[in-house]
Parts: sequence; structure tokens; C-alpha cells
Amino acid sequence: MTHPAFGTLLTARIDRPLGSAHPNYPDLVYPVNYGYIPGLFAPDGEEQDVYVLGVTEPLETFTGALAAVIHRRDDVEDKWVLAPAGAALSREDILAQTAFQERYFQTELWMEETSIEKKEEQGETL
Repeated sequence: MTHPAFGTLLTARIDRPLGSAHPNYPDLVYPVNYGYIPGLFAPDGEEQDVYVLGVTEPLETFTGALAAVIHRRDDVEDKWVLAPAGAALSREDILAQTAFQERYFQTELWMEETSIEKKEEQGETL
């Protein structure tokens, strides 16, 4: 699946707000808001998942800019990263804030005209 241009404004429905527990793994508490883009389907047949970064309160919905794509090389879907328009997120910020879940996958972080990889063994950035 291709993604819209970085900076495109998208609206997400948040089904796992910051501070909530994962429905199947109650010990996994979401340190960020996590949801999906209603009506936009990913390769897994479910609506496109998104992390919402740069917001420090639990949300129900969020409209923000596409800041990055976390490409999972060992899964059928990518995760999109939304942030408030104009927010400055570093690669390190994104990787650190999504590591609670992405550490289980081999990923590449795609941002404006670039990509970096995460080391599989230690979860460190290159």
C-alpha cells in the first residue's frame, strides 16, 4: 500500500488512548495514542493503524499530519505516524515512542525523502 505525501492531514479514530491497556495483553500499556484511519484499509484487511505522537493527553479522535511511516519488513502492514501539523519529531523520538510495540518487528522508518533502519538485534538506530 502506498501512503499519502508526508505532511498530508489525516483524521484518526483513537481506539487505544494514551494510558490504556492492550485488549489482549493487559500488561502492555500504551504510552502514546494509537488508532486507525476510518475507511482506509491496509494490506491486512483492517483499517490503517496510526501512532499519534506529540500529544500528551488521551484522545478519541485526532487530525494531524503524516510525519512518518514505520515499514515492517516482517509483517504485512505498515504503521503510520501522525503528529500535530508543524511538529518537529526526530527519528530518535519516533523510534523511542513506538518501541513498546515495534521492538518485536524488523522495521525501517520512512520520513521525508529518507529512510533509516533499526538494528534487529538491539533495537538501535543506524
